[in-house]
Amino acid sequence: MMLRGVAIQQDFVEKLPEIAERILRQKRLSRPEKWMAQWVLGLTDKASQNVLRDDAELLTEYRLRYEAIYQEVIAKSIEEYGPLSARLSLNNEPVTDLGWAFVLYLLGTIGAQTLAVRGSEKSLYGKLFERLVLGALLTILGFDYTGVGAPANFQREFWLSSQDERRESDATALWEAGKGARFDIGFIGRSNPEIPLDKVSRFEREISLGRSTWYLATIIIVDRIGEGSRIKQLAQRVEGDIVQMSFTYWPQDVAQILHERMGLVHPLVNMPRADVHPFLAEMMKSVPLESFLVGT
Repeated sequence: MMLRGVAIQQDFVEKLPEIAERILRQKRLSRPEKWMAQWVLGLTDKASQNVLRDDAELLTEYRLRYEAIYQEVIAKSIEEYGPLSARLSLNNEPVTDLGWAFVLYLLGTIGAQTLAVRGSEKSLYGKLFERLVLGALLTILGFDYTGVGAPANFQREFWLSSQDERRESDATALWEAGKGARFDIGFIGRSNPEIPLDKVSRFEREISLGRSTWYLATIIIVDRIGEGSRIKQLAQRVEGDIVQMSFTYWPQDVAQILHERMGLVHPLVNMPRADVHPFLAEMMKSVPLESFLVGT
């Protein structure tokens, strides 16, 4: 595709993201056409749901940011490694001169295609990101990271990726004697409505820690829930809560759920919405993100 393009139009590579956007705006695309256009922009089907929210109006904004990032990478590559100059020939006929733009856009497209067909690698990066999100959230909410899959002081602490005999949870947080919460996080798009409920229903509500039995609230954090879904009502039947990260103030939603479920005391619980973003931005400066990746 790229070789044919540059043979016809000299600046084809530079125009490629704009061409891909124009294709994605068309209706009734075949799957190969849609997938190729997505890959050119570093997207997969799931990434399109999660990043663009199925909103065509966000496509141009995304494409412009994508192009700007490539320009930064190209400039950085030239600065660190110097200009890239090579000529590609097929059957002894020159096809095109290769520069950083051609090579980087080609590798970016191949990378997106790889994510689309290699779920295990995609899952690996997803798990790393999930730890960062949950670790940062619980630190901001006033819990201390134990760094191990077990409690140390049995209050105001959390650990990540614990696994008992019946069910794995992505994080467990203890607030005070007998009260805590289990978290499961997943970047689940609108096309998987049953998965969050399945996650909720398989958690146990009580566990034994030390000499005490602890009540554990269940909180499932997902990217979004499709319109008309009954998942929230169904989750309530099993005493679970679902929070959508697509909502601007979702960390405050988690704080309020923990306040109701186990008496969490935290400034976010009653903070005016206008103050939430500056507060989170300031708190993030002291979150030890590196520690959440140890042992992954």
